[in-house]
Amino acid sequence: MKAIECLKYGSYENLVLTEVEKPTPKENEVLIKIKATSVTTSDVLIRGLKASPVGRFMVQLIFGFGKPRNPILGMVTSGIIESKGKDVASLNIGDEVFAYGSVSPTKRHFGSYAEYICLPEDWNIALKPSNISFEEAAAIPYGGLLASHLLKKTSINRGDKVLIYGASGSIGTMAIQLAKHVGAHVTSVCSGRNFELVKSLGSDEMIDYTLENAESQLGTYKYVIDAVGNSKSSTLKEQSKKALTINGKYISIDHGTPLTPKVAFLNLKTLAEQEKIKPVIDRVFPLEEIAEAHKYVEKGHKKGNVVILV
Repeated sequence: MKAIECLKYGSYENLVLTEVEKPTPKENEVLIKIKATSVTTSDVLIRGLKASPVGRFMVQLIFGFGKPRNPILGMVTSGIIESKGKDVASLNIGDEVFAYGSVSPTKRHFGSYAEYICLPEDWNIALKPSNISFEEAAAIPYGGLLASHLLKKTSINRGDKVLIYGASGSIGTMAIQLAKHVGAHVTSVCSGRNFELVKSLGSDEMIDYTLENAESQLGTYKYVIDAVGNSKSSTLKEQSKKALTINGKYISIDHGTPLTPKVAFLNLKTLAEQEKIKPVIDRVFPLEEIAEAHKYVEKGHKKGNVVILV
């Protein structure tokens, strides 16, 4: 089968199209013929190995030294089940599914930059909502699960004011929708060119972080949610950490290890079926151009998700 392998950490040019053996499902696994995947910010950070010396060591400890232990990156999958192991009961051949290759910090599986992948039945895998495409399904798990992780740290009551920093990215666009779903008054921080996008997702107010003295537009918020973490900062971001009401809380994607439980994954499926959330797709690349997709994501200005057609 065709696959993209990461030959070593570093440049996006290290991503190479190769031919590898098609996997065979174990007794508790399904084999998925992949229709679409996505290039996430995490994929780019792992491939580029851009971190502090301690961070670089930790990444390699988890994923492999010198090059990824599994050279086929990618954790997001949407596609069709082609075969299954004898113990699989809840999924059938021909089912259209979507999946995320992580259910806990110790149970994760890369390999979606390819034509096929095997995943255990009890991991984050479910029938694809019939009202969305394979491309849209591939744009839900990463941002949706990380946004769910952030929102789980809140206790939002209807009308609570929430500021989302990095609102136009894959995590931020989902965070807006999830916060609005539980009744929050949302202020989005992004560039002015993305105001229409975040407004269409439900944002009540917007702040353009690129403007001089943008911090003067800050109010006070029950929750300030940082969807980009330590990779980006600004005077506005530093000031937003203090723009809290009494008992307010600042929550960063870099605080602790994000959890991706199946209950959160299934909740995203339900919300997508009910059209309470909609994935945002910036660009679509074919598998053969995944290096270009990484180059684009690495610039740090994508809107929502970058999807790969397999």
